[in-house]
Amino acid sequence: MPDEGPVATTVANRRTTFSVTKMDCPSEERLIRMKLEARGDVHALVFDLANRSLDVVHSGDVEPIARELEALHLGSSLTESVLAEDQQLLTTGHDERRLLWQVLLINLSLFAVELVFGYFARSMGLVADSFDMLADAVVYGLSLYAVGRTARHKGGVAAISGLLQMVLAILGLLETVRRFITPQETPEFSAMIGISFLALAGNAACLYLLQKSRSTEAHMRASMIFTSNDVIANIGVILAGALVYITASKLPDLAVGVVIFLLVARGAVRILRLARA
Repeated sequence: MPDEGPVATTVANRRTTFSVTKMDCPSEERLIRMKLEARGDVHALVFDLANRSLDVVHSGDVEPIARELEALHLGSSLTESVLAEDQQLLTTGHDERRLLWQVLLINLSLFAVELVFGYFARSMGLVADSFDMLADAVVYGLSLYAVGRTARHKGGVAAISGLLQMVLAILGLLETVRRFITPQETPEFSAMIGISFLALAGNAACLYLLQKSRSTEAHMRASMIFTSNDVIANIGVILAGALVYITASKLPDLAVGVVIFLLVARGAVRILRLARA
């Protein structure tokens, strides 16, 4: 039978594809999820980050969903809408939640280790990286907490997440400035390098778990991006440690700290901006 016309209630699910041109970071994905998943007619969301597209499995008319997306001002447009045949899309996401909990616990553990060693090694690079881990853990934790709650509640959760990230970034940048203008001992480069390798191994384990799931869900894709960014930060601290050893200066450590804190701040701004939408 053609897609148009009456459809029995048992076969009422449709798969509608949207192009979302401004969906270029996990913040946009989370906002879309918070906006749509509270709707009773939306059963699954499948994101394609590379092609900036979104598949919505839903029942009923697509127009209310399209209006919800347009209200986010992310450049959304409807591409196609057909009867949904892939029932695997209608999953509860229990496996994804379990993996997110694993990633959350790994991030919290790495945060504690890097913060302690960063303090005793006098390394702002390690401290900044630990704050980055905490910021990610906060996002994962609040996202898990928000599952099944109202759209208004989830918008508040996103705002809290952005505010916490911004506070962490500001405190870190202020401490970096203080260390730059006051006499400080040279950081312990061996601790910087050793602990960063440990963090790198932890993030590699996270990436393995996330990629093993082969999930296209927003939270899982966002987690992969977060963890990939953490890997880059880990490598940056390792390189800074090597430069501290070569130059016998605190400047490489402070520089990488500033870069990581600015990345945390940038993520916070985007989350807050999108939460207001």
